[in-house]
Amino acid sequence: MNAPWWEGASLGALTPEQWERLCDGCGLCCLHKLEDEDDGTVYTTDVACELLDCATARCADYPNRQRRVPGCTILRPEDVAVFQWLPPSCAYRLVAEGRPLPDWHPLVTGDPDSTRLSGHSVAGRCVSARDVDPEDMEEHVILWVEPRRA
Repeated sequence: MNAPWWEGASLGALTPEQWERLCDGCGLCCLHKLEDEDDGTVYTTDVACELLDCATARCADYPNRQRRVPGCTILRPEDVAVFQWLPPSCAYRLVAEGRPLPDWHPLVTGDPDSTRLSGHSVAGRCVSARDVDPEDMEEHVILWVEPRRA
């Protein structure tokens, strides 16, 4: 039996369509991060980009996100190693490290909503940046060790 296209793949060799399909849609990239100026530690908050729908963890304007939100993080194959804040479950990180995708990943399940249904997305666990005063961002630092079940 042939292995799935992502197993053993080089991120740089993926087509744009494969790159997009590799994303599990967790929405963690869309959460605001805070960096400790003293030691460089990056903390994740539960504050989502203004374009992220916090109920579904989907971007409201994905094709135009960088134009509408200039600070929007766009992941590219050559950047994955630099983004140490990517979660251990991130498919980009897993493929780059030669590890398998989790059993809840949409490419494994065939269900585009499986990340949310398995509790591995930010859906239902974030607040919009439109609703948070930037001065209060530190109050929104989170540590999600175990996913919340849908």
